[in-house]
Amino acid sequence: MPVTSILAAIDSEISTLEKARKLLSSLDGGARKAPAPARMARTRRKLSAKARKAIADAQRKRWAAVKGAVKTAPVEAARKAVPSKAAPKVKRAARKLSAAARERIAVAQKKRWATIKAKKSAKAAPAKKAAKKPTARKAAPAKKTAPKKAPAAGYQL
Repeated sequence: MPVTSILAAIDSEISTLEKARKLLSSLDGGARKAPAPARMARTRRKLSAKARKAIADAQRKRWAAVKGAVKTAPVEAARKAVPSKAAPKVKRAARKLSAAARERIAVAQKKRWATIKAKKSAKAAPAKKAAKKPTARKAAPAKKTAPKKAPAAGYQL
């Protein structure tokens, strides 16, 4: 069998399969779209150093206006003024309370706990007293009850 006849048979088979696919996809609720081609990876735009500096200066100016201290001098001037080896940053000492302040806090806390304990003991004290005193109970009078009615017709228990 020559190659051309084989290719013709394959093409006819492909065309019949495509027709069958179209028919089935129309029954399935419309033709489905082919998946979108993959996007190319976006390359990041590069800004020049001059452009980055202009943007940074503009942002600093905006923040200074918001904070209330308008300072429009560029940062480079400040950098040049500072020697290349800056002094090491000094750590702040932790804030400490004075002895008098600590004493006031301790007294206030003791007072709070005393009120809480007093409330608990006030609630517990009546219960203990009630338990200590045995009270003589009178017999409750017998309740009079009305006679029960017969169930309605058609109602079964």
